[in-house]
Amino acid sequence: MPLHRRMPKRGFTNIFRKEFNIVSLERLVALGGDMHAAPITPEVLRKAGVIKTKHPVKVLGDGELTIAITVHAHKFSKSAQEKITKAGGKVEVLQ
Repeated sequence: MPLHRRMPKRGFTNIFRKEFNIVSLERLVALGGDMHAAPITPEVLRKAGVIKTKHPVKVLGDGELTIAITVHAHKFSKSAQEKITKAGGKVEVLQ
């Protein structure tokens, strides 16, 4: 058996990778309907049990948005940003 097949295989792990907590608009609608115009922040999401870790939050545009909500998150997808502003809500990017 050749030496290169006997040696253990090793992968690559990027140490600079940034992990996000992913939240969809469907979850925000369910949460925003209960909040009635209160801004949705990562702390509110953590208390509601939507996110578990302290990683930054990224909002994705899955689902439809019918109510105007204010969302504070670290990152937004383009579709999520468009849907939130189209519904009359506000997008606030955190550092």
